Amino acid sequence: MTDLSFARAGAEHHARFEEIRAAAFAPVFASFRAILGDELYALAQARDDAAQPALLASLLLPDSGWEVYAATRDGIVVGFVSVRLDDATKAGEIGLNAVHPDHGGHGIGTAMYDFALARMREAGMRVATVSTGGDPSHAPARRAYEKAGFDAQIPSVWMCRAL
Repeated sequence: MTDLSFARAGAEHHARFEEIRAAAFAPVFASFRAILGDELYALAQARDDAAQPALLASLLLPDSGWEVYAATRDGIVVGFVSVRLDDATKAGEIGLNAVHPDHGGHGIGTAMYDFALARMREAGMRVATVSTGGDPSHAPARRAYEKAGFDAQIPSVWMCRAL
């Protein structure tokens, strides 16, 4: 793989990150819709999915409590990863992150997580956490997290029903 570099991101990265986020999460949101069906999706999940662009924008604010990094390959921003460092608990968290699907399958996600983990170690964190979905559309993310060494899991199930 050609060299991948990481740099602290700011508001100037928002437009590109939004392109990456939208492309990367489109199959996830489609999976949620397929699993829940149109009616339950509209009632229980669509609002959260629609709020994700605002979440991304909020992470880039200087006082968000998150560090966001751009992953650049051959001069093109191909992904991003957000990291939160909690000095009180010594827990680091990988938050919203994505690799553009055009650049997927080349180890970029794993490199982003390795970078995030190194940043956590540098800051004195003692544990790293990440959360992801258990549905089929999140299988690539789960594999990448496992490849980066995340090996302890607490399974969770989110259930819905029409009333």
